[in-house]
Amino acid sequence: DSSWNINLSCCGFQLLNIELSVAPSGYRKMSISANGRFMYFAFGSNLLKERLQMANPSATFHTTGRLKDHELSFGLCETIQNNIWHGGVATIVPCPGADVWGVIWTLSSEDLPRLDKQEGVSVGIYSPLEVSVETDKGLIFCRTYEMNNFHRQLACSCANATSTSCHESNFPLYVVCLGAERNGLPVEYLKKLEAIQTNNYSGPSVLDNIRIDMN
Repeated sequence: DSSWNINLSCCGFQLLNIELSVAPSGYRKMSISANGRFMYFAFGSNLLKERLQMANPSATFHTTGRLKDHELSFGLCETIQNNIWHGGVATIVPCPGADVWGVIWTLSSEDLPRLDKQEGVSVGIYSPLEVSVETDKGLIFCRTYEMNNFHRQLACSCANATSTSCHESNFPLYVVCLGAERNGLPVEYLKKLEAIQTNNYSGPSVLDNIRIDMN
């Protein structure tokens, strides 16, 4: 890996200290700013503040943005066939010309282990990576997560994952759509989310533990 350290000081005070590194895959590894916070790009259930703050109370809205040349898809990790959502869950898939819209949150570095745990990093469900997201504030480097051994549930425009008969669960899709709507993602993108086929599961799920503010 290659790495750089950016250190900005004035009058003897440190204003900024950021370390950037590039992994062999071409993605930048996560950097934490001098104030101990990092940027996180959410595209799935963590679009909804109440869902994200269940385990990551420091999460604060920063802006919305789009990840270019990727597509949103739903499915399962090959090694994990059962999950708390009872159906397919979201991931990003490389796809030239496609866009994934999402929310950029800022989080305290103290929440990083909890965010990784929520995404199942230690058991190999998702892997963290850093991506560049286009926003109205400019290009922002963010941490996000990509599913390992991904088997998608529905056909999509890119052939970068293996098909499976699993369908998206009602519950994460409801949370994804609600988060997208509340954070002002593009209307056309929201319509695309709402058109995703579900498995009509209606039993208990993690949604029961999310206190959603309906005001």
